[in-house]
Amino acid sequence: MNNRSLQEIVERISLDSFGQSFDYSATFNSRLRTTGGRYNLKTHNIDINPKMLSEHDELTLQGVIKHELCHYHLHLNNMGYRHRDRDFKKLLAEVQGLRYAPANESVHVYSYVCTKCDQLYVRKRRIDLRKYVCSKCHSRLKLKNK
Repeated sequence: MNNRSLQEIVERISLDSFGQSFDYSATFNSRLRTTGGRYNLKTHNIDINPKMLSEHDELTLQGVIKHELCHYHLHLNNMGYRHRDRDFKKLLAEVQGLRYAPANESVHVYSYVCTKCDQLYVRKRRIDLRKYVCSKCHSRLKLKNK
């Protein structure tokens, strides 16, 4: 899917679910890491995390789009567009949008094992094997698996 087809999907969802048109730009933004999407208050554009489509299904993408469109329509109608506002929560429930984006599944887990006593260490980040040693016997560590 490219930005053109995303724009068409956003425009269609806006008309079907909200009864109003979406007159600005919707694009994929690969710099988004922890959020499913982002609505820009100044430009009224919507950015969508491409991982919402590659790691999840089409329903998740539609839920994220509905979430961002809630921000869009409420902001342009001078209503409460923030997550904590009653207007936002009510509209999001009506259109069945996602309240939270699903967690990314691309978390790396590294397992290290001591070469002498077989002590296991599990880390989210890589460690420098020249710098760190086993906390029990002070022997060298080796990468077990990624």
